[in-house]
Amino acid sequence: MSTKQTVSRRGFLGRGAAVVGAGVFPTIIPARVLGADAPSNRITLGCIGVGRMGSGDMRSFMNLADVLAVCDVDSKRAANAKSTIEKNYASRTPSAGYKGCQAYGDFRELLARDDIDAVLVCTPDQWHALPAIEAAKAGKDIFIQKPLTLTHAEGVVLRDTVRRYGRVLQVGSQQRSDSRFRFGCELVRNGRIGELKSVKVGVGKDPFGKNYAPTEPPKELDYDMWLGPAPYAPYIEARVHPQNGYGRPGWLRTRDYCLGMVTGWGSHHMDITHWGLGMENSGPAEIQARAEFADDGVWTVHGAFEINYVYPNGVPVQFTDTSKNKQGVVFEGTEGWVYVRRGHISTEPASLLKSVIGPDEVQLYRSNSHPGNFIECIKTRAETVAPVGNGHRSNSACILGEIAMRLERKLKWDPVTECFPGDDEANRMLTRPMRPPWRLG
Repeated sequence: MSTKQTVSRRGFLGRGAAVVGAGVFPTIIPARVLGADAPSNRITLGCIGVGRMGSGDMRSFMNLADVLAVCDVDSKRAANAKSTIEKNYASRTPSAGYKGCQAYGDFRELLARDDIDAVLVCTPDQWHALPAIEAAKAGKDIFIQKPLTLTHAEGVVLRDTVRRYGRVLQVGSQQRSDSRFRFGCELVRNGRIGELKSVKVGVGKDPFGKNYAPTEPPKELDYDMWLGPAPYAPYIEARVHPQNGYGRPGWLRTRDYCLGMVTGWGSHHMDITHWGLGMENSGPAEIQARAEFADDGVWTVHGAFEINYVYPNGVPVQFTDTSKNKQGVVFEGTEGWVYVRRGHISTEPASLLKSVIGPDEVQLYRSNSHPGNFIECIKTRAETVAPVGNGHRSNSACILGEIAMRLERKLKWDPVTECFPGDDEANRMLTRPMRPPWRLG
């Protein structure tokens, strides 16, 4: 008999649009994953958001698991994803009992299915928290694209809900599954560059845009659902996603839906920064920042920026756009440095690249496949290489930096209580109101 919670569509949708508070719930392990009748022990997946990143993530998982459902508020994208899955499975033999892929426009309908073990949440950032929170309550494990959430408050609720319901969660921080980043952090953690003195982080920046006249949303897009908890704004294609193709969407540059490169790329590199610092579940103690913002135009995230953090161990971290710091992460020590970015690692002295991390030294979590690690952890119930707590803290550091950009003054942060002590103005910026009927439980 399955121990998995069954949530009927009527019962699930009957909660209304609101996300309700979580109660105490035991860890749930899908019986078909562990039982003797398990069809090749394959996991069943649902994909929530199948746009530019979501369709790519779907492809990376579809040969590791059985994708039973896809969901997107753009019906054309949902249909394309369904077609992709069905064509793939037509060319091979899926698990016993596989009955095809269903497309949905509302994530709640997908989550109401009791034959789905896990979900991929690959939506615009304003839509990360609510589906993931409800997925945890519905007994699903979760892969969620970075950044974990749009706001710090959402991250706290998601982290706590995932833990309360005993779910496995992996953040799409795939640099954790890259041997170069892991080895670089091991060199730092084991003192190969001497005492760590500073860290420099660099990411690109987005251009500012011009104004566009609103138009009617395309017929295939449920625009009200696309906005979801974000404030109402008239439809402008340049701040949503392209009607044709899967090019880089404008929502990435619109603050109602995303904070910009500071979280978009920053959550990747600050994650590696925390890994190297050994502060995966902590955060900065001080933050000061400045940034350029457009006076006009449809895109509203930051341009050029500089954030200076001081961590509780006294190490300063400078995070800027690439006009000042090069792309990636540089750890600077008293006896050398380590520089890592996608596809590259270099050190000073160069001989560090031949260094061997001994069995009695700090050895970080080894994963050579980010999708594979998630699937394996669903089966074993082990923590993933990029778990919810780490994902929240790396994203939180970026969010705090964006708040400091807006306030243009030095901020004190308590990484234990996760608040700005005695600073009501800054603390109010840790959350945002949600457009009714959506709310954060």
